[in-house]
Amino acid sequence: MIDRYGRNIDYLRISVTDLCNLRCIYCMPEGGVAKMRHEDILTVEEIEEITRAAAALGIEKIRLTGGEPLVRKGIVEIVRRTAAVPGIREVALTTNGSLLAGYAQDLKAAGLSRVNISIDTMDAEKYREVTRGGELADVLSGIRAATDAGLRPIKLNAVLIGGINEDFIRPLVEMTRDADFRVRFIEIMPIGECADWNRERFVSISRVLEDVPGLAYAGTDGVSKLYRLEGAKGSVGLISPISSHFCPACNKVRVTSDGKLKPCLHSPEEIPLRGLHGAALEDAMRRGILDKPLKHKLDSERKSDSRRGMSAIGG
Repeated sequence: MIDRYGRNIDYLRISVTDLCNLRCIYCMPEGGVAKMRHEDILTVEEIEEITRAAAALGIEKIRLTGGEPLVRKGIVEIVRRTAAVPGIREVALTTNGSLLAGYAQDLKAAGLSRVNISIDTMDAEKYREVTRGGELADVLSGIRAATDAGLRPIKLNAVLIGGINEDFIRPLVEMTRDADFRVRFIEIMPIGECADWNRERFVSISRVLEDVPGLAYAGTDGVSKLYRLEGAKGSVGLISPISSHFCPACNKVRVTSDGKLKPCLHSPEEIPLRGLHGAALEDAMRRGILDKPLKHKLDSERKSDSRRGMSAIGG
């Protein structure tokens, strides 16, 4: 479906839970989030119904997110039903990877196309610090399992945080030499837990090119600017929501785990979808797509207008 600014909105992110088994410092408070009531979370059937309505409007790609989607009971069935909807050509999943080793084969069999895995550093101690207790070894096992299951291409996402992991860029880049991993560095956004962080926490994506001068420009992939090491099998993506807005090319909308459509991550607007069916559901989603703003207003000095943090929206 084409929005008011001529963008083809063909990508929907659906959060299946607001819960997570980790407590990443930029995403969740140390004590976790207040748990929603079970009846307030989208059911498997509602997720399927929303996917069907989205497909009728021209959505072709679904990404399942959280929180951590693998803590959601019935996640394999959610993938199976979503992938079976006519018109949906790709179902992807964003995960912290710590539980992926036990799910990769079943998710692939259910119709999952690929995964994005969050891994902010290859240093085990720093990983524990960023995630407040997570084990890097679990994520590496998940990456191996996803590779073996054929969930390709595997994208590895690293959020750059000043004073935390900006000195650990090169080991992640080196992962692309011998495997077709797409390592993506992302500027942190002033939303949720990090909305009021000091400016020093915000690291420009240019830091990657400064630390690894051997990277050569290799085109674009959606919102990422691609680079490669000479002779490398994989690539490095740089995503810059702060230093260089990519909003005019944005092709996505989001649905939260309690069934609200967000036309823009950083907008306060949320359109309730629960309880709507058939034409009414399609009309609500159509309105959300048409109301999608041209761009957000945040930068390193101005925080997001969203009323929720990332874990409550869906990463």
